[in-house]
Amino acid sequence: MSDIEDMPDAGQNRTALLRILAAIGTAFAFALGVYLLLEALQPNGGLISFSFLLILPAAITAFVTFVGDPMATRNRAYYMTMPLWLLGAVMLISIPVLKEGIICVVMLAPLWIASGMVGAYVTYRMRGRAGDGGTYCMVALALPLVAMQVEPMIPLPQATATVSRSVIVNASPVEIWPLLRGIPDVRPGDGTWTFTQDVLGVPRPIGAHMLGEGIGATRLANWGRQVRFAEHIIDWQPGRSIGWRFDFRGLDAWQFTDRHLMPDSRYFKVTTGGYRMEPIAPGRTRVTIDTRYWMQTPVNGYSRLWGEVFLGDIEDNLLALIRQRAERR
Repeated sequence: MSDIEDMPDAGQNRTALLRILAAIGTAFAFALGVYLLLEALQPNGGLISFSFLLILPAAITAFVTFVGDPMATRNRAYYMTMPLWLLGAVMLISIPVLKEGIICVVMLAPLWIASGMVGAYVTYRMRGRAGDGGTYCMVALALPLVAMQVEPMIPLPQATATVSRSVIVNASPVEIWPLLRGIPDVRPGDGTWTFTQDVLGVPRPIGAHMLGEGIGATRLANWGRQVRFAEHIIDWQPGRSIGWRFDFRGLDAWQFTDRHLMPDSRYFKVTTGGYRMEPIAPGRTRVTIDTRYWMQTPVNGYSRLWGEVFLGDIEDNLLALIRQRAERR
């Protein structure tokens, strides 16, 4: 008799599952509404906001976990795993339905997980003291809407950063210098494997060449898939260094990556770059590449970490290409 009494009630389990699914559906509808509202109000950067990046995931996770545990009987594991399930669902929906790129989703994931964990933990601690569940859920969902009204009145912090990578090349600066001016015939398989280009799909360079000589000349880069840009020379020391200012005019043709991650937007601008050479022994040279950028986001420190990953990978590939060509000669 006791075994029968101890068996889980299938009807209760089904009701609990339906409550969670209904809560998830409501949360997704709400999040989609916020997404579309931000895109309509700020088409070129509404998603780069504190409201969307940090407050919205905490709010919808708090809502879902509370609705899914009306009697406050579930353990902490339920609350702490819910952000992972929600994020997985967001990734499945956002790429094919909202046409968000994989890079945006990858960058968003850690922020949404962390924010969702906060929302779930607060709900776990409040579940016995929240009183009217309807009031708690309404307050949770109201937070991102209120933040959207307040945030435009708060100026975003600005920051600049530099990403540098170096490599030792078994060649002299004189032999390497022509390669820094441009390699017009990059072949498939040249360079090195990188997470950014081989996993996330950022294209690789297929050629670059100089127009003119010295300061004021232009270096034209072609990365395929309609990715072409200019580099106007601002530093020219043959056998020592070359530097340029990026010119990304014509970005409308770029289709390879997320529209929120263009390198010349209101929140992120890649500004200058260049190579430096330092002889360290006869026939051995340290080649360093620097890329500088400006950013204005609610999470500049977090953005800087991804700048190190993305730009660092691109620089590693360029240096590997130069080393292969120089040592092959």
